[in-house]
Amino acid sequence: MWSFIQEQILGMKWLNEFVGWLLSAVGVNITSRLGGSVQFFVYDLIKITILLCVLIFVISYIQSYFPPERSRSILSHYDGIVANMISALLGTVTPFCSCSSIPLFMGFTSAGLPVGVTFSFLISSPMVDLGSLVLLMSIFGSKIAIVYVILGLVIAVVGGSIIEKLGMDAYVEDFVKNAHMPVIDNEKLTYKDRVDFAKEQVTDTFKKVFPYIIVGVGIGAVIHNWIPESWVTAILGSRNPFGVILATLIGIPMYADIFGSIPVAEALLDKGAQLGTVLSFMMAVTTLSLPSLIMLKKAIKPRLLVTFIIICAIGIILIGYLFNLLQHFIF
Repeated sequence: MWSFIQEQILGMKWLNEFVGWLLSAVGVNITSRLGGSVQFFVYDLIKITILLCVLIFVISYIQSYFPPERSRSILSHYDGIVANMISALLGTVTPFCSCSSIPLFMGFTSAGLPVGVTFSFLISSPMVDLGSLVLLMSIFGSKIAIVYVILGLVIAVVGGSIIEKLGMDAYVEDFVKNAHMPVIDNEKLTYKDRVDFAKEQVTDTFKKVFPYIIVGVGIGAVIHNWIPESWVTAILGSRNPFGVILATLIGIPMYADIFGSIPVAEALLDKGAQLGTVLSFMMAVTTLSLPSLIMLKKAIKPRLLVTFIIICAIGIILIGYLFNLLQHFIF
């Protein structure tokens, strides 16, 4: 039953077969490079779009119960590493990309929450949201998805705790500390209000991320059918001990959310890239993208920004090597 759910419902293997049949029916040779690329592109684009809309709706409905002021209230009741853990968990039901998480991070900081706690949220929100769990399960299976989310939360908790221990509160810009978030009476929201909110989030998020999905699926289609397997294996396979570091550095300048990075990761894995290397690439893209770092630079001072980047990059690289080590023993 679980295999059926993973392969046919989450992975939509039936859709891949249907797309292949449809393309063949109109005269496309799906065994050729071009035909295979077209099949990969159409199948992945439709699959991710369906999952995207369903997941955003469900997660946004859940998120309607955790607006910024309520999340802030929850976090204010905890301190120490427990606060970091709660903050990281709250990040799993909030925005899908790092750029969307930054305004919430600024709001939490302006409310007087410790900077380490807010950074735990900032790290976990784009890296390990509930959408990433479902999407990873559809591509890599449940074991890999669950371990990925657990280790992502570990990075968020440890990273935020380190920033807190270093006493980095002084490196947040004054305008962030002095800002005030409006309070919304979330308790008055009706079922219809929450459904309408979820629908709006689907529309807004879809418009925002769909171009990146097209680019990601397009890159994945090229890698899947045009890039020689030997190239990918040589650069990101087990023969290159620096593959994880290289994948992390490549991912940082890019901008995409989990939906845009998964097609690329899927194609790289099929071509022989190591699992940990691929996951490091995904984590770097979603957590340390250049546009989000530029936005974050406006809210915090250079020393804190550099500390954030170093902590995340080291954590991502360590997790990449750990996955590579465990790939053949566990997965």
